[in-house]
This record gives sequence, C-alpha cells and structure tokens, in this order.
Amino acid sequence: MQVTKYAHSCLRVEHDGGVLVVDPGVFSDAARALDGADAVLITHEHPDHVDVEALTRRLEKGAVPVRGPASLAAVLGDAAEALTPVTPGDTFTAAGVPVRALGGRHAVIHPDIPVVENVGYLLDGRVYHPGDALHVPEGVEVETLFAPIHAPWSKFSEVVDFIRGVAPRRAYALHDGLLNGNGFGVLDRQYTALSRTDYQRVEPGTRIDV
Repeated sequence: MQVTKYAHSCLRVEHDGGVLVVDPGVFSDAARALDGADAVLITHEHPDHVDVEALTRRLEKGAVPVRGPASLAAVLGDAAEALTPVTPGDTFTAAGVPVRALGGRHAVIHPDIPVVENVGYLLDGRVYHPGDALHVPEGVEVETLFAPIHAPWSKFSEVVDFIRGVAPRRAYALHDGLLNGNGFGVLDRQYTALSRTDYQRVEPGTRIDV
C-alpha cells in the first residue's frame, strides 16, 4: 500500500489498483488528490477536511462512494447523495482497503463552539488517520500514524501524549497547513525528541510505502 501525503490533512492511498482519498480539504489541492479516486473518506464537516466544490466536481465525472459521519450531509449539498454515514466501530471496505471507523467526536476548540462528529479511520489494520481528534484506539497495534501536529484545538503536550499512547512504529505529521517555516522547525525538533517513535514530516506530494 502506498500513501501520498497531500497538504494539510489529505491522504491518497493506492492499494491493489484502487485509489482511496481521505480528507480532501480546501488546503490540500483536493481536485488533484481526487483525480481517479475510487472512494472517499471524510472525517468531519470542516472545510479544511472536505472541499465540497472539488468533491462535487469529482462526483459529476462519475459515481464515487463517500463515507463519513452523518452530519456531513448538512454541508455536502448535492454531493450528499453519495454519502454513506459511518459511526465508530463500523468496518467496511473502500477502494479495496479494509477500514475500521474509530473515535466519534471532534476535539474541543472552545466551549462556545459546538463539538461536531469526527470519525477516524484505521486503514488495513495498520495505518491510522484520526481526523481532528486525539483518540487512542484500544487493542490496536498501529504501524503508521498520521498525527495532527498543529490546530486551534490542540496543545503540543497533548499531541505528544497521543502519539505515545498510540505507540506506532512510525508517525508522520498531519494537519500542518497553518504552520510556517518557523513553526515547522520548532515542532519537528520537539516531536522528534519526545514522541518516542520514528517521527517525520514530509513535503506534500511525497509517496510513502506502508
């Protein structure tokens, strides 16, 4: 299985001839990520995780199954017709990849901001994309974690503890679209020193064998 890390929180997964795209948001060159996609997974409704315009254009070219929390329907417009709602604990196959849904709730941004549904995805039993939550799955040996390293809702120490709790063989930076060069330099050093795993941040477009 090969994973291409697009900008911010988007992954394009290629497996046995199928193409699965996770979280093609507005920061991620979603149209390019979705080109040729056989299935789409979306963790939650925020625009940095789903570019509705790009997804709609992809669906106009041909039917593609879309999975995500039921609350997505409210923001997808006409694209909601392609949505199959998922809830934590669901298992299914998308573009030939076995998937297990995890978590359920977005991390708290502020008490005044409503908490939305957020579903993380365990791909092929070994690759974990948590979306916007720091949910540590129980009884799962994660080989590759894509960790959200920076967000309005996150705190560095909590993300470090999340990575340690998941205890993957390796971790890659995710959800980094709001950082500049200064932030990358600081966080790369800190996560490398403290995460207790093989931590890397790769440039958008990098393909990873997992």
